[in-house]
Amino acid sequence: MPPTGKPAERRLAAVERALRILDAFLEGPGEVGTNELSRRTGINASTVSRTLATLAAAGYVEHLPESGRYRLGAHILALSEHVLARLDLRGLARPHLVELEAATGETATLSVPGEPDAITVDFVASRSSVASVARVGRPSIAHATATGKVMLAFGAEPVPRGQLEPFTERTITDPAALAAEIERVRVEGVAHAEGEREPDLNAIAAPVFGARGELAAILGVQGPAGRFDRAARDAAVAGLLAHAEALSRSLGHRPG
Repeated sequence: MPPTGKPAERRLAAVERALRILDAFLEGPGEVGTNELSRRTGINASTVSRTLATLAAAGYVEHLPESGRYRLGAHILALSEHVLARLDLRGLARPHLVELEAATGETATLSVPGEPDAITVDFVASRSSVASVARVGRPSIAHATATGKVMLAFGAEPVPRGQLEPFTERTITDPAALAAEIERVRVEGVAHAEGEREPDLNAIAAPVFGARGELAAILGVQGPAGRFDRAARDAAVAGLLAHAEALSRSLGHRPG
């Protein structure tokens, strides 16, 4: 039969069962026994056992002789790495930036962790006549921006020690005060900056996580201080967190 370019409509029951068994590993951490996988999938234990033996031979699961249980194997990791390598962060994030700008009326930004500061890699500018200006390639000073605080809270960079450079009279320059601020960001999952790098610029930012739970990117919203005040920022937090979580899922992150 000549190829049609479409997938075949008939499916293989044995393959479907194998996929259900692999998916069942996601329901809980650690090692899983045959009977538990049978319970989770509704597939009888003997079929689960034979399927696991086949998957183990191919490296998709690993059998642990000391416990008789199974866990996901290294080949799954190799496949996930192949998929993640093809993900385009900017392409995945772009719809979220567009929606954040539409919802808040302010400039939405995408940054990635750097050393020592996060770097802006994309943004959607506010359509307001008075708007904050973002620039691709601009670093977000770690102790003086919302994006930078997120990087310190969830990234690999240590919290700076010693006296910090003041950019405005509101910049946090005391290391102890900055450490307390970073701990608050970890607890709340969102960072605020109020005139700390530029006197008339306010911002919020939230972390985007990758498949291993690492900080993969940072979503932010920024605007003029006169318009993007505390009330406006608080109103924007829920939407920002929802978009950050959705983008994290697109990158393979699964909380817990």
